[in-house]
Amino acid sequence: MASYDVIVIGGGPGGYVCAIRCAQLGLKTACVEGRETLGGTCLNVGCIPSKALLHASHSLHEAEHNFAKMGLKGKSPSVDWKEMLAYKDDVIGQNTKGIEFLFKKNKVDWIKGWATVPAAGQVKVGDEVHEAKNIVIASGSEPSSLPGVDVDEKVVVTSTGALSLPKIPKKMVVIGAGVIGLEMGSVYARLGSEVTVVEFMDQVTPEMDGDLSKTFARALKKQGIKFVMGAAVQKVEATKTKAKVHYKLKKNDKEAMVDADCVLVATGRRPYTEGLGLDALGIQMTERGQIATDHWKTSIPGVWAIGDVTEGPMLAHKAEDEGMAAAEAIAGKVGHVNYDVIPGVVYTAPEVAAVGKTEEQLKAEGVDYKVGKFSFMGNGRAKAVFQGEGFVKILADKASDRVLGVHIMGPAAGELIHEACVLMEFGGSAEDLARTCHAHPTFSEAVREAALACGDGPIHS
Repeated sequence: MASYDVIVIGGGPGGYVCAIRCAQLGLKTACVEGRETLGGTCLNVGCIPSKALLHASHSLHEAEHNFAKMGLKGKSPSVDWKEMLAYKDDVIGQNTKGIEFLFKKNKVDWIKGWATVPAAGQVKVGDEVHEAKNIVIASGSEPSSLPGVDVDEKVVVTSTGALSLPKIPKKMVVIGAGVIGLEMGSVYARLGSEVTVVEFMDQVTPEMDGDLSKTFARALKKQGIKFVMGAAVQKVEATKTKAKVHYKLKKNDKEAMVDADCVLVATGRRPYTEGLGLDALGIQMTERGQIATDHWKTSIPGVWAIGDVTEGPMLAHKAEDEGMAAAEAIAGKVGHVNYDVIPGVVYTAPEVAAVGKTEEQLKAEGVDYKVGKFSFMGNGRAKAVFQGEGFVKILADKASDRVLGVHIMGPAAGELIHEACVLMEFGGSAEDLARTCHAHPTFSEAVREAALACGDGPIHS
């Protein structure tokens, strides 16, 4: 029986980061992971492989639509799907092996297998029971489906199956207009699929700022993606090669159907706690099936939980932050996560990113605010690279000028948002940002211009 200061259950972004930080803080640490590779959903069948395919398909789009405009003449490249998937798999391999190296470097033991927690202070993997002063549950999440929709990962797939389809479908239906559905839908649309998105709500990415959501939807429609909004999926009829998606429109109860070669079910994710023995352990859960926590502590002393199994957005970087914070708390330090400053990004083209409050939230809360907005059409570098579509929108408190939320659609939005994150972490104002020199020509100048728009007005608009 091995004994540890900390055993982390799950080798995803939350788990492996927590394990490494624990080891760095001098704690004898092990991480239990049942996959053949570390990295969890994110590195194996989520964030990383999807970004590889997004990059590849965007490069194809550039070659087909913009190369000739820059004087780059020649035949447009053809798509070798098997080679593209091999590239994606190579990217996965490089990243997962990198975590193995980090475990060895930091002396974190990888216990291979699936864990159960028979009692506080004990983790069972296979026939072996390991002792631990602290247990951190970081078992992540899994795709959720809908009644009447059976996933076979061949014709009806989750994001996992969508990353490894045997061929590019002629017609794809995406159920759900959230981040995963729109990212994967945009990949296949660029590769030539006819993509239709069926969404229950009346706007895409419903949790985002309404202004951003509407502009984003228009951009995706121009790229050829079709949308059926306000539609409740009733069932999916699938054969070995085809599927029919039946839905009912909320506004008039009219029933309709759309056929496809592939159906991507992107209706969200749910905490993955199966097999951990949490019921027998008596751990407190929320009504939504998440592990209830208070500063990452569960109701059982010595048992902690982070990431997708707990409340909050199911984001890899949220899990990473919690992993570091929990490790520091276990080591007797003060862990910190600012849940008001967790950015969200959609890695389509154009990219979409947001942090903080939406305009709808501020109105509902009765906050007196002001808006500073700047279009990328006024940004010299964005126009030079055919990415003038989109804007930066800053929401600031009307009295104090403190920035409350930032919403971006445009080039490198996922990178630009972090300027806002740093500003908001330190309680900065729109004027602070506006008075900060930004290099020219850069996309980031659009962020400064939006900050200027919160005051006397932008220069280039």
